[in-house]
Amino acid sequence: MDAPLWTDAHAPELADLPQAAVRERLARTVDEPMNLVVQGPPGVGKTAAVRALARETHDDVENDLVEINVADFFTRTKKELREDPRFESFLSGRSRMAKRDMINRVLKESASYAPVSGEYKTIVLDNAEAIREDFQQALRRVMEQHHRTTQFVITTRQPTKLIPPIRSRCFPVPVRAPTTDEMVDVLRDIVDAEEIEYDDDGLEYVAGFAGGNLRKAILSAQATAVAADELTMNAAFETLGDVGDDEALRGVLADAEAGEFKAARKGVDDLLDEGYGGQELLGELLRVARTDYSGDELARLHRLAGQVDLDLATGSDDRIHVCHLLTEWSPAGGAA
Repeated sequence: MDAPLWTDAHAPELADLPQAAVRERLARTVDEPMNLVVQGPPGVGKTAAVRALARETHDDVENDLVEINVADFFTRTKKELREDPRFESFLSGRSRMAKRDMINRVLKESASYAPVSGEYKTIVLDNAEAIREDFQQALRRVMEQHHRTTQFVITTRQPTKLIPPIRSRCFPVPVRAPTTDEMVDVLRDIVDAEEIEYDDDGLEYVAGFAGGNLRKAILSAQATAVAADELTMNAAFETLGDVGDDEALRGVLADAEAGEFKAARKGVDDLLDEGYGGQELLGELLRVARTDYSGDELARLHRLAGQVDLDLATGSDDRIHVCHLLTEWSPAGGAA
């Protein structure tokens, strides 16, 4: 899609969040800022809720909201971290620094800057289930040192992965999977704003298709509107039934087979950003592989997938484990 994604163009304000309990808990922190753990399944609106809170509390959101995806740290090389425009000012000239020290420096420097507007700024750590325990201990110390000027918000789908000293310093904000009715209400507001023709059956079909993943529902509605210029039951059925990611999935497998792991990882990132959960993406990769591969190669992929499926079920980072599967399955990985 060349047009802006509806997930960005129609990002909710705090008062518009579909879950009353989430609205109420976050509203309590507007006048009384505190560290938060925002927890829930993928695609249910955790990050959108945090951004809505930041817009409510900061006059200069662009400068006083710092978002760090934990996967950016733990799935990337030191060279990639140094060249990232968000981090290069912190890491310039530090080529011999250990990766752990690089991560700690970025976090400490981000926390030490004075807020541009108001009395505090907000640092968001997304996908925090991927944070190793040693880094969590360092995070705890930074939280203690900068608690007067920095609010820390941790988003995760498994809060039990966080060490008790961090959980005890954060107010929990559970975000459940939205109901079909809640997703339909969100979709209706968006298509009304976009002046797209629709019917209730079309909205309900898209909501059901998304299976509790609000991000997937919004992007599926946009895909239908782009393809059919309406969001009716027939349009949604024809569009979503025909639109698949088989080409992208095959590209990920082909890149892994060729040893092009950077390209394979980007393909995985793109698919996860489109709304796939880790286990769903794993199943889709296996489905495509069964039509393109056979024999020992396919059998080994299935054996590796069994362990990865277990890792994903425990709440570990989707990107890390799906990419690990591709690395191990490739000829280079299998020979290592």
